[in-house]
Formats: sequence, C-alpha cells, structure tokens
Amino acid sequence: MSLRPSIVVVGAGPRGTGFLERLAANLPELYGDGPLDVHLVDPHPPGPGRIWRTEQSPLLWMNSQAEDVTMFTDETVELEGPVRPGPTLAEWAGIDGRTFPTRPQQGAYLRWVYERARDALPAGVTVHEHRATVLRIGGPREGRQRVWLEGGAGPLLADLVVLTVGHLDAEPDREQRELAAFAARHRLTHLPPDFTADTDLGALPAGEPVLVRGLGLAFVDLMVLLTEGRGGRYEGEGDALVYVPSGKEPVLYAGSRRGVPYHSKIGYVLDGERPPLPRFFGTEQTDALLRRAGPIDFRADVWPLVDKELGWAHYHRLFSTHPERTSLAWSDFEEAYAAAPPLGAELAAVVAAAVPDPADRLDLDALDHPLDGIRFASAEALQHGLRDYVTDDLNRRHDPAHSPDAAVFAGLLSVYGQLLRLGKRMDPGGWWHGFFSYLASGPPGPRLRQLLALSRAGIVRFLGPQVTVETDEERGVFRASSAAVPGEWTEARALVEARLPEPTLELTGSPLLRALYEDGARATASGLLVVDPADGRILERDGRPHPRRFALGPHTTARVGGAFTRPRTGGIAFGQNDVTARAALTFLRDRECRIPAPLSA
Repeated sequence: MSLRPSIVVVGAGPRGTGFLERLAANLPELYGDGPLDVHLVDPHPPGPGRIWRTEQSPLLWMNSQAEDVTMFTDETVELEGPVRPGPTLAEWAGIDGRTFPTRPQQGAYLRWVYERARDALPAGVTVHEHRATVLRIGGPREGRQRVWLEGGAGPLLADLVVLTVGHLDAEPDREQRELAAFAARHRLTHLPPDFTADTDLGALPAGEPVLVRGLGLAFVDLMVLLTEGRGGRYEGEGDALVYVPSGKEPVLYAGSRRGVPYHSKIGYVLDGERPPLPRFFGTEQTDALLRRAGPIDFRADVWPLVDKELGWAHYHRLFSTHPERTSLAWSDFEEAYAAAPPLGAELAAVVAAAVPDPADRLDLDALDHPLDGIRFASAEALQHGLRDYVTDDLNRRHDPAHSPDAAVFAGLLSVYGQLLRLGKRMDPGGWWHGFFSYLASGPPGPRLRQLLALSRAGIVRFLGPQVTVETDEERGVFRASSAAVPGEWTEARALVEARLPEPTLELTGSPLLRALYEDGARATASGLLVVDPADGRILERDGRPHPRRFALGPHTTARVGGAFTRPRTGGIAFGQNDVTARAALTFLRDRECRIPAPLSA
C-alpha cells in the first residue's frame, strides 16, 4: 500500500482547475518538492468539465465577453499565496474582447489553463486523471480517506479530499413526477429541469406549440437550439434584425414568475468614480450578525442591509456622474441616507427629496416584480407590451446615462462577498441567487435582439408573469395561463421546464452527496453542503469541521457567482481556492496524515 501523500479532487471542471492552479502556486512555499499524488476524478474532460465541454454546439455562447473572462489571479484578489497572472480568454484566443465567445472556445481555454497548472507542478507531484464518477467517501477523521469510484476495483486512498463538483443533477420533485406521469398516460412530451445542452430536444416537433416555463439562461439556450440549431438564420442587425425560419421550429409559448427575460448584459464600461464599497453591509455588519445567538434570517436580518448597500452604490454613482438629476448636495444626502433606517418610509422620503425623477430611484422590489398588477386586453397586446419592455431594457443597459445600473452590479459583487461569511449560519435560498442572476447575469444584448426577432416572427410567444400550468385529463393536454391576461389559456402537447435542477437534501442526483449526508455531513434545507467559510472544510452535524474533507463551489454554502471572473474585480472564487489549497498543503506538511485507513472503512 502506497504511503505517498495524496489528494483526491472530485470534479475537474473550472473549479477543480482553479484549485489545481492555486495548489501549484503555493506548493513551493508550503510543501517544497516532496512527493505528492493528485487524483482528479470527473467523467468529463479536465479543464472544461461538463458545462464547457468542447464538443457541444458552437451556437451556444458564453454569457460574458471574452475580455471579461479570466482564470488567473491579479493584485485585486485577496491572497496569501503568490499572484500568478495569465491571459484572459480574449488574449489567449486572439479574439475581439467585446465579443461573446462560444462555449467550445471557453472549453478550449479551460483545457489550456488546466494543462498549464498541471505542468507548473514540481517534478515530485504526479497527476492522475480518472474519467469516472465518485460514489462515496469513507475513512476515519484521523486517517486516510477511501474514495470509491463507479466501476472501480478498489478505492483511491487520499489524505485529503476536495469536492469541486459544480452544478449537480436532481431527482424530480413531486410536481415533476406528476407531470411526467400525466405525459406518459397521454403520450405527451415533458422535459423536466435539466442542462439544456444535455436535453434531447428531438421530441419537440416542427410547427407544434410548446409550453416553456422559465425565461432565464436555460431558456436562451433552448431558443437557440430550436431555431438556429434547426437551420433558421437571422438577417439584418439591430432593431431591423429579422428571423428567417427553416420550417423546422416549434412555437415556444414562454413565461415565468416574472414573465420577462433576465436583464441584458450591460453594454458599456463603468468609468469615472466608483462607489466605495462596502458601506452598509460589510465586515462590521456581518461580524455583528455572527455574534448573535440563534439562526440568521436572510429576509429579516440581512436583506435590509443588502437593500441599503445596493442603494448606496446606485446613488453614489448618480450623484457623482449625473448631479444635474439630483436636487441636494451629496454631503447632505449621504448624511441623511446613512441616518435613515433601511427599507422604511424615512429612507424613501430622503431619496424622493433628493432624486426628483422616480426613474432615477432604485426600487429592488419593483425590479423583481416588473409586471405585477399589469393587465393586457389580449394575448396579442401582451406580445407588443413584452417586446416594448425588452426593447426598453436593451436601450437602458447600453446607455451610459443609466450607469447607476452598473454601480449596482458592483454592489452585488460586494454583497456576495459578505454573504459568504454568513454561509455556515444562513442559507439565503434560491430566491437570492435567482435575483442576482436576473439583475447581473442576464444574456448578451444580441441574444435579446434575437428574441425580439423571434417574437416578431411568431416563433416565440410570451405567456406573461405568474404562469400556472395545469393538466387536462379529459383533453389530454397541458394548459398554461398568466395573471396578465385573465381568462386566456394556451394548450400544448409538450411542456419544457427551462431551468436548472435544484438539488435538495432529499432529491440530489449525486450519490456522493447523499452518502456524505448519511455519513454525518451538515446540510441546509435546500441541500447545500455546509462548509467553514474560513477554509472550505466540510462541517459535520455537530459543528466540527472535517479535517480531511473540503468542498468548493455551488453545492456549498460558500458558493459564489462563478469559477472564473472578470479581471481586476477581486475574484472571490480565486481567493477561496487559495485558502483551501494552502490549508490542504499545510495539513500535508504538518500532520502525520499518511496512516492507512482500516480495511473495513
């Protein structure tokens, strides 16, 4: 039995690659040139992983511009380890930085980053790639861990295990099971929540209506694959963009809770003075929350601070860049804003007195419910209304006159950093992450122009907000309606849930996570692994961090916006990777960690 020190990294996509990069960067200082085995386990290729695999359709784009994508640290990242700069995707690929690259292009970049990190490891480090799925992890806290692979003859032995598994599948919940059973009885098509690029869309026939729940990024992928992916094309540009159908497209009747697509990516660079952040939701406020006894409630305890912080970012930008649209000196407004309690009438009065035009005020609740209370006389009137909404959004998000929107984006990133500190005491839940994505992680502007062209061509029909889906046993169809057009129903023989699955403790599709929970790992009600925000160690139900098990990524309470980021924006995920890599290397250096696990483990 080998006693070489070893780490098993479960998940070799962007997060696993980022961890490997930090491992290589910190090895000389913390571990030297001693022997070490690094096992990377993933059924998909190291670097791109599942989501960014290079064999997927080149019609699918990244959701970021090429110049805004980096896997490398810079001086803005909070690191104890060394900064190891590297090229952005645009610089590496030699492409226009303002373009939105394809996912295969990003996959190729990630593969190169992985190979660079692997090749930077000292000669004593051996990397082993395993194209497999991890089923479970065993072993005592005090000894080596055993990592069991699907189809493996025996377990991998590991002094430390780091989970970087990314987004996960989930078993269908009760509603999805009932919809699937209904579809089976009536020979209908029901596609549950899934990664759109992995979904078999061949069951959606040309010319037939399809009900779609969801207008986020999964819907954009669906829209692309069922239009251009079936031979359609666009002609013209801008407002004159026209879709020329192939005749193979279905008709997509799409709606959601909000009834509108995610906000367009901002199409300008935020220049000039930036808001000094954090101000109302920083270390002082999170420290105070962590000192309190009992649970922390996101809506009651945290959201008021978040709302005030985002408002601060918005108004700082408005006053500094567009003072002609304000009616008060900044110093007076700053003092009054700071003194007013969050979310109350007093704060609203301060803002109203200083910002005359309601369009210049930040109303997060109105942003989250853009169509609440709005009624349309007919389904056709709804189409015109939604096209006007999307057009207005595109114009606003590409006009620097509305640069407070970009300042709010900066505020959202600052808020995310503070929420990580509260992770082991509070799970903000799916609403917060959905709201963040809706405001800050929407589709590229060209995608929304394509959506408008598809709407004008009749390929996409908007259903509106607060969409409900019912099953009609007598007629054998799905039926959808929206509060925006009372009494209007749309029938179809196909239903697509255009959203990612939401793993919960009971419904996670990962046998590994189920086994970890059963073995005593602590989890939130929504199924996230609870980790110590200090170093990413997995917490057990008694609150103790497991000394040999770490986790990074969206399946944990320390999840952040992405495994890669814009250059010079702090790179929170990079900082997490650095902390965990240093903790792992320090453990290997300082502890007697090469004790073989008992054969029964």
